[in-house]
Amino acid sequence: MNSPKTTGPIDRTKLKTPKKDSWLRSLFIAMLLAGLIRTSFAGAYRVPSGSMKNTLLVGDYLFVNKIGYFIETPKYIPFTSVEIPHLHVKTWDVKRGDVVVFEYPGDRDEVVSHKGDENYIKRCVGLPGDVVQIVNKQLYVNGKAFANPPESILSNDTLRAGLVDPRIFPRGAKWNIDNFGPLRIPKKDDVVAISMDNIDKWEVFIEREGHKVERGMNDQILIDGKSASAYKVQRDYLWMMGDSRDNSEDSRIWGFAPMDNVIGSGSIIYWSWYDPPTSGAAAIGDGYDPDEVQKFQIRWDRIGRLIH
Repeated sequence: MNSPKTTGPIDRTKLKTPKKDSWLRSLFIAMLLAGLIRTSFAGAYRVPSGSMKNTLLVGDYLFVNKIGYFIETPKYIPFTSVEIPHLHVKTWDVKRGDVVVFEYPGDRDEVVSHKGDENYIKRCVGLPGDVVQIVNKQLYVNGKAFANPPESILSNDTLRAGLVDPRIFPRGAKWNIDNFGPLRIPKKDDVVAISMDNIDKWEVFIEREGHKVERGMNDQILIDGKSASAYKVQRDYLWMMGDSRDNSEDSRIWGFAPMDNVIGSGSIIYWSWYDPPTSGAAAIGDGYDPDEVQKFQIRWDRIGRLIH
């Protein structure tokens, strides 16, 4: 039996060792790919409030399908809030009744949201060009009653028509959350007549689309420095409402949601627990639900539930 040949001791100085920057590069690439998947294809979302009860509860964790409506490249540099040019290609249409995650457009009277890029989740009940109206809590879309979601919550207390809620959208409307409208949802290329009589209702909307609105002499409205009596809408918009109608700050309060702000559709609840805040402002803010048992609990029966 032949023994293996040896050529003397191994010169270990000639062996290649992994360079320090090699694993750093691999780690960076892995993080970049994870960020790309998270921003472009799928994401996770935690429900912070009870506005979608009982469809979604505080502490539900759900997967968001980001290619259900659009395919897009990252909007921000990974792990930062720095916005970069990105591609946004439509795949399927948002439908009435879809549970949608979207970037909050801002409060009724602010051009840029003070909440930054905070995401909301609501049910889309109105599409571009639809007319929405609420009569004694019943929602109508294009004159037809919109069926309430099976797990929605509606109380028996109804604010009467004519009782004005100063928070309501648009500014100056003589409506409330239970008796609202009718109101048309803007559609791209709609032409809206503007004047001193209604500019309060449209000023923030027009400025959010990237224009400057001013009031000139002799009751003139100026858009980007030019006199205007009409404005052509540049984007499509949606109307969003919570399933818990009495406890939801939604489009009735802050207005239209741009189609461009849509992130994806809620698909499945992958985890659910309630861990109530214990002190301070958090105890009555996000993550708090007075209807829950005020102790930590895992909701095993909700895990794996599809969102409808």
